[in-house]
Amino acid sequence: MSSTPAAAPLQHISVMLEEAVEGWFHRADGIYVDGTFGRGGHSRELLKRLSPHGRLIAFDKDPAAIAAATDESAPTRVSDPRFAIFHASFRDMRERLAGIGVHRVDGILLDLGVSSPQIDDPQRGFSFRFDGPLDMRMDPTRGESAADFLARADERQIAQVVRDYGEERFAVQIAKALVARREGGNPVRTTGQLSEVVARAVKTREPGQNPATRTFQALRIFVNAELEELEQVLSDTVDLLAPGGRLAVISFHSLEDRIVKTFIARESKQVYDRRAPFAEPAPTRLHSLGRVKPSADEVAANARSRSAILRVAERKAAPVEGQAL
Repeated sequence: MSSTPAAAPLQHISVMLEEAVEGWFHRADGIYVDGTFGRGGHSRELLKRLSPHGRLIAFDKDPAAIAAATDESAPTRVSDPRFAIFHASFRDMRERLAGIGVHRVDGILLDLGVSSPQIDDPQRGFSFRFDGPLDMRMDPTRGESAADFLARADERQIAQVVRDYGEERFAVQIAKALVARREGGNPVRTTGQLSEVVARAVKTREPGQNPATRTFQALRIFVNAELEELEQVLSDTVDLLAPGGRLAVISFHSLEDRIVKTFIARESKQVYDRRAPFAEPAPTRLHSLGRVKPSADEVAANARSRSAILRVAERKAAPVEGQAL
């Protein structure tokens, strides 16, 4: 197991920066939402394009991201009167925006990736590359850590999480090994310990991939309720977007992308009432503008971008049922 790296600034490279902002932006004096501020790469690029009358509202669960945006000593601080940020999950977007009188926006960006500062900080517990506390919470001030979950869950629960969120075929073997270690009086509490247990339980290795990759992904998704929060915010985005407003989502694994793809397809499809076959179909609410993958040059410069997929959709002018736009 690698030792903790020497202290150094933890930097983040925004994935598909130009492509995402091109898809997200369409009106210089509009109101925009960055649902996952991270270290602000996409937000800063959008601010360059906004007029003095434009507005950008960001969200992030991670206190470190909030500090990066607001601390006066932070080199990443955003000092712009058009910018505001909430320490909150994007699942709370609709409620928080309503609280400041915003009910319609012109663009919403969701970058679903874990930021490099989160991955590269051993104390956050996101990576098997460095040994550290097995935390994995995006917001370490609330909720249950991965270590605490593994300390209380039974074999069936652990196997289900690893299988469903990691698509790991050795989920049962991994769960058995984790519970056996716990019952032996030595529960897993660090990333290094988890990596070692998984490496012994996984019998077939995928070329070029650490055997613990899928288990780490699964626990992170579960601890942060990532898929549930994504489904919730996608539902809210359609009501928040003004006609012509854009939804841009960058996903990094198949579970996320499947949810985004299915949502956009569903909202872009005319729905007929089978009980009234001659009636007009319900109006579609979104129009898909397609998907984009990172260029070969970007992948060569930033390997963490290789699995990214950007999907963009535009809000159509059809009214939401029961509401007037």
